[in-house]
Amino acid sequence: MQELWREFIVELKATEWLQWLAVAFAVAEVLLAKANKILLYPAGIISSLLFIFLFVEAGLYAESGLNLYYLVMSIYGWAYWTRKKGEPPVPVTHTNKKEKLIATGIVLGGTLLIWLLIPLFAKSFNLPASTVPLWDAWVTATAWSGMWLLARRKIENWILLNISNAFAVPLLFHKHLPLSALLTVFLFIIAVLGFIEWKKIIRQNATSASLN
Repeated sequence: MQELWREFIVELKATEWLQWLAVAFAVAEVLLAKANKILLYPAGIISSLLFIFLFVEAGLYAESGLNLYYLVMSIYGWAYWTRKKGEPPVPVTHTNKKEKLIATGIVLGGTLLIWLLIPLFAKSFNLPASTVPLWDAWVTATAWSGMWLLARRKIENWILLNISNAFAVPLLFHKHLPLSALLTVFLFIIAVLGFIEWKKIIRQNATSASLN
């Protein structure tokens, strides 16, 4: 155990500044998301751009693609939360039946699609073959689904994001990205707190609606 801890500390000390910067913006993003603040999106855009570069270097091509998706969804979410001038902001709500089906389809279809595309991507760009394609694909697809629900301000986004986080932690340690793994543990905790916070918001909105 002590040997593993020493190895972890050595890897942490060797972590480059770019990964520290990416993690800092990711932490800012998730804290702002928990607080239901729209500034989560500019922080997420910067973090995603940095992680795209870092994960390509590490051979985690689906994770890199995930951050490209995060980038797109951050732009979409920023616009969706803001909506048109004069309209009220999008409220926090539960997913409906249609959204649950779409979210499930993103997870299952995304996992299969990404798993098939990873070797093609590596070959096309003359990159080393992924050693964990299915694992990488599953983490990415569940996060895709969770991020889509986050952009639509659905409370269930936290559940899907934490499924992704639970599988991502050992994956990142396996790929010698200890700081990113620690970030994911932190994200897991924040997602639990975010779910609790958003549940309170839904309850408060329901109480306000019943009084009006």
